[in-house]
Amino acid sequence: MTKTWLITGASSGLGRIMAEKLLARGDKVIATVRRESAMDDLSAQYGGALTILRLDVTEVEAVRATIDRAFARAGRIDAIVSNAGYGLFGAAEELSDVQIERQIATNLTGSIAVIRASLPHLRAQGGGRILQVSSEGGQIAYPNFSLYHATKWGIEGFVEGVAQEVAPLGIDFVIVEPGPTGTNFAAGLDMADPITAYADTPSGAIRRALSDGSFAIKGDAERTVDAMIAAGDAEHPALRLTLGSTAYESIERELGKRLDAVRAQKEVAFSADRPDA
Repeated sequence: MTKTWLITGASSGLGRIMAEKLLARGDKVIATVRRESAMDDLSAQYGGALTILRLDVTEVEAVRATIDRAFARAGRIDAIVSNAGYGLFGAAEELSDVQIERQIATNLTGSIAVIRASLPHLRAQGGGRILQVSSEGGQIAYPNFSLYHATKWGIEGFVEGVAQEVAPLGIDFVIVEPGPTGTNFAAGLDMADPITAYADTPSGAIRRALSDGSFAIKGDAERTVDAMIAAGDAEHPALRLTLGSTAYESIERELGKRLDAVRAQKEVAFSADRPDA
């Protein structure tokens, strides 16, 4: 059965590949992009199956208006893919205020705006699914990605809460957590100017790993998107979709450490209760 998908940030990376695959199998796609001409080739190939809308997710009022337009055109949208985002790279001290504000406005506030604008329409049509593209960086952290992690950990917490609110209304979520994947993510990083004091720290080490190509990227973009589409189609998908061996191994290791740490604190945790509790 033909489905209709709305994908934000669809002009490149996982969003672009997803749009191509969905259109090729006969689905309809509403793609939001910052530059409409970026998808002219797909528009020429697929005609009315592809609707292109200009959107910068940092413009919250524009998000609402664009989501309203999308539902008005489509009638029903089966899945929303909140994909727009990018990475900010640099030690916390190296980042500028402008860089920090833009990162939060895009990855966190923008994603929240997309979800909030979609919920009334999904309620009205009796349900639907939202795929929120996060990252392994929504569960673990690397040096030099602190603000990126802040947005991804933040959106994952937001989605966990909202998912409980809307589950009785037939709306569910999938949080997509890819590891390092062969897309243009690294090329699109917003890079802070380095401070020499960090050269011989983990911050400097990861900066060198990215620049000399030694930072391992195992994830395959096509296979990652295939898994995302399968989750979009699934009857009852898991809340979190971890993709790539790096993401799986990193998240499993870090969650194990966190669980060990919290269990070690059981006695002191319980000691903070009221005596009559």
